[in-house]
Amino acid sequence: MDFIPQHSSAFRVRRFLNWFPLGLAYAFLYMGRYNLTVAKGALGDLMTKADFGDIFGVGAIVYGFAFVVNGPLTDRVGGRIAMLIGMLGSIVMNVAMGVVLYGITMWGWKLPIASVFIPLYAGNMYFQSFGAVAIVTTKAPWFHVRERGTFSTIFGVMISLGIYFAFDWGGAIAQATRSKLDADLGPLAAFYSAITGTGNAGVDQNWHLFFAPAAILTVLWVILLLFLRNTPGEAGHDDFDTGEEHLMAEEPEHRPASVGAYIGWSVQRTLRVFKLALTHPVLLVVCGIEFCSGVLRNGIMHWYPFFMGETGQKAFFIRANWGLMLLICGIAGSFLTGWASDRFFQSRRAPMAGVLYGVMFVSTLAMAFTLTSDPWIPGLAALAISAAVIGVHGILSGTSTADFGGSKNAGTVTGLVDGLVYLGTGFQAVALGHITPKAELAGDPANWGAWPLFLVPFAIVGTVLALRIWNAAPRKKAAPALAEAPAES
Repeated sequence: MDFIPQHSSAFRVRRFLNWFPLGLAYAFLYMGRYNLTVAKGALGDLMTKADFGDIFGVGAIVYGFAFVVNGPLTDRVGGRIAMLIGMLGSIVMNVAMGVVLYGITMWGWKLPIASVFIPLYAGNMYFQSFGAVAIVTTKAPWFHVRERGTFSTIFGVMISLGIYFAFDWGGAIAQATRSKLDADLGPLAAFYSAITGTGNAGVDQNWHLFFAPAAILTVLWVILLLFLRNTPGEAGHDDFDTGEEHLMAEEPEHRPASVGAYIGWSVQRTLRVFKLALTHPVLLVVCGIEFCSGVLRNGIMHWYPFFMGETGQKAFFIRANWGLMLLICGIAGSFLTGWASDRFFQSRRAPMAGVLYGVMFVSTLAMAFTLTSDPWIPGLAALAISAAVIGVHGILSGTSTADFGGSKNAGTVTGLVDGLVYLGTGFQAVALGHITPKAELAGDPANWGAWPLFLVPFAIVGTVLALRIWNAAPRKKAAPALAEAPAES
C-alpha cells in the first residue's frame, strides 16, 4: 500500500486527454438528468410537486435497478462502449421530452404531463445509469489505489459541474426562453437568447431545457468516440498493477461461443460477483451508506430550491445562485475528502465518510430548527450537507468500489453501490413529493418542518455505518475464481 507508481509526463498527458472529455460528458449527463428539476420550476402548475416526485422517483428507481444489467454489461463491453451507449440513449430521451413539451405548447396536444414523462424520464435514467459505471470502469486501470483519492476529487468535480450546468445553465435557458424576456437578463441567459433567437415569442419555450443538453451531449459523443480508451494499453502505454483488491481471480481464458451458453455463463458470473459483493464486509456497509447518501443529496438539492421559491425567497442569494453554490461546495468537499483520505488516512475511504456524515447530521438538525428564522442559517446548512454528501459519494461510489471490487468487476460493483444511491433517491423523491405541503400551504416556512426531519435519521445511520468500517483498506489476496465456462459440445 506504500508504493505509488511514477508515471511519465507522456502518460499523464494521455490520461488527461482521456479524462477531460469524459468528465465533461459525465457532467452534461447530469444536466440532461436534473433538467427535470429546472423544468418543474418553469412549468408551474403543469407539473405539480407530486407529479415531479413521481416522475423523478420512478426514474431514480429505474436508474437503481438498471445497474443489475448495466454494471455487468459494462464489465463485458468496456467503459468506452458503455459510455457511448448511455450518452446516445440519453440524447434520444431528452429530445423526446422536448418534443412532448413542444407538442403541448405549439400543437395543442392534450397530454397528462406525469403519464407521458414517467416512461420517457425512466428511459433517460436507464441510459444515464451507464455513466457512473463507465466512469469507474474506465478509471480503474489508469489510477493506482494510492492515487484514487485524487480521482475521487475529479469524480466529485464532475458531479459538481453537472449540477452547476443543470441548475445555473438550465435556469439561464429557462429565463432566455420566456414568453416575455426580463429587462435584466443575466449574462448566461442573454448569451443563450442571442445565439438561439429565443424569448419574446408569446409562449414559454421550455423544450429548450431538454434540447440544449441533448445538443451538447451529441458533440461530446463524437469526441469520446475518437479519443476515449479503456486502458493505458489501448492508448499505447504500458498497463500496470493498480494495487487493488479483487473479488475474483482472473477469469478463464475459454468462454462459450454460442449466444445462449454465453448468456448463461454471464448470468452465473454476475450472480457470483453480486454474492461476493453483498457478503464482503466492507462493500455491504458501503451499500448502506450510499443509500443514505441518495436520500440526503437529492433531499437537499431538489427540495431546497422548491422550499425557497414557494416561501417567496427566490431572490435570496443562495437560492438565486444555487447551481454556482453547489459547484463551489461540491468542489471544496471533493478536494478536501480526496486529499485527506490519501494524506491522513493512508487511502482509507471510510474515515472521511464518517467525518462528513457527522457534518450532515449536525446540518440537518440545524435546518430542522431554523426554517422560520433568518434564511442564511438553513441556507448555509443546506450547502454544508451538499458539500459533505458529494465528498462521500465521490470517495465511496467513485473510488472504494474499484478499490475493493477490482478493475475486472468495477462495473458490477459500482452498479450495485450506485444503484443503492438511486434507490435512496427514488425513495426520498416519492416520499417528499407527498409529505411536503400542498400549494395552498407551501407559502409558510412553518409548514415545511417534515422535510428536514425526514432527512435526520438517514444522517444518523450513515454516520454509524461509516464508523463500522473506519479501518477498512483493500487486500491484495483474491477471492476464489469463478469456475471455467463449460466447453462447447
